[in-house]
Amino acid sequence: MSHKAVIGLGFGDEGKGMVTDYLCSQNPNSLVVRFSGGHQAGHTVYNKNINHVFSNFGSGTLRNIPTCWSEFCTIDPCGIINELIELHNKNIYPVLYINSKCPVTTPYDKLNNQNSKQNIKHGTCGVGFGSTIKREEDNYSLLYEDLFFPKIIIEKLKLIQEYYSSKITIQNNIIQKFIQDCKTIRHYFSIHKIPLYNNIIYEGSQGLLLDQKIGFFPYVTRAYTGSKNLLKLYEYPEINLVTRAYQTRHGNGPMTNENIPLKLINNKKETNKQHKYQGKFRTTILDLDLIKYAINKDDYIKSCRKTLFITCIDQLKEFSFTFNEKLIISSNIEEFVKNIIIYLNENINNVFINDSIYGNFKKII
Repeated sequence: MSHKAVIGLGFGDEGKGMVTDYLCSQNPNSLVVRFSGGHQAGHTVYNKNINHVFSNFGSGTLRNIPTCWSEFCTIDPCGIINELIELHNKNIYPVLYINSKCPVTTPYDKLNNQNSKQNIKHGTCGVGFGSTIKREEDNYSLLYEDLFFPKIIIEKLKLIQEYYSSKITIQNNIIQKFIQDCKTIRHYFSIHKIPLYNNIIYEGSQGLLLDQKIGFFPYVTRAYTGSKNLLKLYEYPEINLVTRAYQTRHGNGPMTNENIPLKLINNKKETNKQHKYQGKFRTTILDLDLIKYAINKDDYIKSCRKTLFITCIDQLKEFSFTFNEKLIISSNIEEFVKNIIIYLNENINNVFINDSIYGNFKKII
């Protein structure tokens, strides 16, 4: 049995979805396990004539690979049902296992995220993830196992409404839809033992530079995006690190090299754009100091041999990155990748690159 983790090296949007999909393509008897974050993820996968942005299901779904939502992840009943309908319309019928201890996001949590000026300033997807984690920490808990007790849902929703006090007013039809969606996912996704799979792929959320202990507080997510949760699920997973060939970041927060022009070939199918709550999608050239910092802040990732995936390399017009305040320019893709490995010097065993949005990875080192 193999255990492989997919972890982003940046501020998210690195291509974790397409790497997860690629690893699933290598073994059809796989299970994708989400080990951090929750439904705020947006992982884009292209497979043949179908494309999808996954938030509530794993990125192996287009290959009929089932998903397990671990206890470290939030779930959104309304989001699950909406995405399930969208997948059914694409003739995709996903299998989803949900841990009984997953925190449940309510409409109150979403509205709190969307109405908080502080959250918007520091970064939010507006889907209630951060508010859900904060509410759970304050012991106003609603877990997946609670959804199997209809009366409990009603009583806990009243308490959650009181928790947010008069700051939030929600129309009754929205609450009724939430309750109906809770009933529906009880029907589709009951709690039961997960069958054995010989290939487990742990799909991360966002990137190491958004980890709540590694990133630049307060411009972080309320999750552990590195190995902290992962090692509680399996002791020695193989690590697959992912970065774009350039830096990206949504919204506010520190980002280096923005004073250096980045020349990109336009990708008409880029799904990361201006976002109502996250803000502007920012890009600039790669900074190996940030990547080296992220790797060294996670003891397990630092110590183990690892594979590096570099995505979106076909969008570069010039092959360059910075290291120790110096601009390193390469003449071609092969030199660019070799220079990254040389300057990083972080025990990287294999390197894969892709030359399209379709996850057509090839091993280069």
